[in-house]
Amino acid sequence: MAPTPSPADDKPDTLLAEAAENTAATGSEQAETGARPQANQRPTLALVLRLGAALTLATMFAMVKLGHEHGLPLSHMLLVRQATSIPILLVWLAMTTGFAVLRTKRLGGHFMRSLYGGTGMVLNFLAPILLPLAVSTTFSFTAPIFAVILSAVVLHEHVGKWRWMAVLLGFAGVLLVAGPGGADIPLIGACVAIAAAFMVAVVSIQIRDLAQTENSVVIVLYFSLFTSPLLLIWSFFDGWTSDPVDFALLIGIGISGTLAQVLLTLALRFGQVASVIVMDYVSLIAAAFYGWYLFASLPPASLWLGAPLIIAAGVIIVVREQILRRMRMRTMEP
Repeated sequence: MAPTPSPADDKPDTLLAEAAENTAATGSEQAETGARPQANQRPTLALVLRLGAALTLATMFAMVKLGHEHGLPLSHMLLVRQATSIPILLVWLAMTTGFAVLRTKRLGGHFMRSLYGGTGMVLNFLAPILLPLAVSTTFSFTAPIFAVILSAVVLHEHVGKWRWMAVLLGFAGVLLVAGPGGADIPLIGACVAIAAAFMVAVVSIQIRDLAQTENSVVIVLYFSLFTSPLLLIWSFFDGWTSDPVDFALLIGIGISGTLAQVLLTLALRFGQVASVIVMDYVSLIAAAFYGWYLFASLPPASLWLGAPLIIAAGVIIVVREQILRRMRMRTMEP
């Protein structure tokens, strides 16, 4: 699993690590994608698309932080992020499967996915507000680590030594970044960012279950349909702005978040998670640049010590799961 938000495979990926998922908003949607026919594989294109998704997500979170500093309420940013995806996903369905796939007998499952996903989305938007962008981005990479733990504890799946070693490696990285003697990172911010990654992992487990019977685009669409009305009500308590800069930031957040979903989906159509996940970590470089350029904030030295461990843990988990999946497929062949 990789932390990635994706409307088409709606893992989060893990989101990234479907993650994302989301991303999540991103951050919270995990793309659970199966093997693609070899003829459809275009590895170079998949890498480029995943790179575009990583940069677009980093841009969205930079705009979230800018919006907060400009006085934009969190509810407005979340609402625009969710509502923007609804017409785009409806068009997607119209051009592909049609609307018959919207029929479902699992509204309860979609509601619970939206409840947990909405919680994760709030946390994912709060993390870059409370922390330097590079730090919040680094903590988001822990989603696959939590996914492994949940797979063992909740789904009772067998987790071998490689993935448990990756879990320990990832938590060692977290301690280096935020632990005693590390950077001067606000405790509440670190807790929110880690909780956001945990929720991405929780949502990825739910999506794995839903994806057994539901179209992946429909899973994301129901998420937006369930959460948008609640976010609209919340937004009324904050009052709407008439500032054109605010509107520009809101539109940018909505467009970049939806574009990232599309790019993540296309990347997983042309390549496998294990081959493209490396591009997710480019978002750390982009976040560090945005932090320096927009907020005059350089990443702490401890981040560059802990981040490689967290990234390595995520890569080990994803690659190992791909190896195990291929082994299972070979044993099922006649």
